[in-house]
Amino acid sequence: MNIQIFGKSKCFDTKKAERYFKERRIKYQLIDLGKYGMSMGEYKSVKSAVGGLSKLMDETSKEYEENFVKYLSDEADKEEKLLEHPRMFQTPIVRNGKLATVGFRPEIWKDWV
Repeated sequence: MNIQIFGKSKCFDTKKAERYFKERRIKYQLIDLGKYGMSMGEYKSVKSAVGGLSKLMDETSKEYEENFVKYLSDEADKEEKLLEHPRMFQTPIVRNGKLATVGFRPEIWKDWV
């Protein structure tokens, strides 16, 4: 099992996800989206696992408003903005190989163990 948690340093749900895996002594890798972002390969894998771009984008984030993403009609343009400004990702994104979830989803993670 290779758990990756993509999150933001001040995100409460990211901290809860970390605690979930720590309590069960499951090794994980924490990636700060604000600092490191997400590679194109990781992004495509997560996007296909969760069911599309709309589930990954946090429409309440400050960056979403500042970059006028809601006015973009082309999905490729939205993806480009999302990868340029990774703080627009909904967090935590928890990935286990080809499987991934968005948000705090222990009911799904328990089946991964």
